[in-house]
Amino acid sequence: MSVSTSQPSGARLKIKEMPATERPRERMRLLGAQALSTTELLATLLGSGNQGASALTCAQVIFEQSGGSLGRLASMPLATLTRVRGVGRARAAAVHAALELGRRMAGEAREAGQPLRGPRDVASAYAPRLQDLPVEEFHVAILDAQHRLERDVLVTRGLLNSSLVHPREVFREAIAERAAAVILVHNHPSGDPTPSAEDRAVTEQLVAAGRLLDIPVHDHVIVGRGRYVSFAEAGLL
Repeated sequence: MSVSTSQPSGARLKIKEMPATERPRERMRLLGAQALSTTELLATLLGSGNQGASALTCAQVIFEQSGGSLGRLASMPLATLTRVRGVGRARAAAVHAALELGRRMAGEAREAGQPLRGPRDVASAYAPRLQDLPVEEFHVAILDAQHRLERDVLVTRGLLNSSLVHPREVFREAIAERAAAVILVHNHPSGDPTPSAEDRAVTEQLVAAGRLLDIPVHDHVIVGRGRYVSFAEAGLL
């Protein structure tokens, strides 16, 4: 079933019916992408509407379906997007791809050489990428002697358990990079970063392995939606 909501009269206009200077692509060419609203950027990404719905109409409906949050939009299944009238699989995939590129760019800007001196720094570096993911990801931040982030390693994607997050996988890259220390990071898709029993068991196992390898685990930070929990701050290491 197609999603349909009432739209402002301007949004019902086909883009080709709008004055040239008001069309999103023309405004982007003249003023730059930063001058466009989120809806206009989405419309530009969609390209054109169909089935009686303009690209602007489709974009506005998509943004409303996500509650006005790009983070929530990024975590919406493709099937949900394709229920919006005028949005097929190709356009839904384009939206997901663009948002993933944005997330990776945000992470890229925070990675190489960034000092991680406390859990707030860790959350700042990882939350933009992790807090709205629909599944758990377990990362290892490899640090040098000055606590700078040398490399981010994705260990596993999916449910966190001790059989998947094995010390061999966690410390392989840390050993190769001659890491001074590591920080463990993962997200809770529920948005609640409270550590589970499995989180505690995995952390205990990895901290013990780090001691044997002389690569200390400085912290395990769980990222939720808008907040985080640090094992070091909570006295759980």
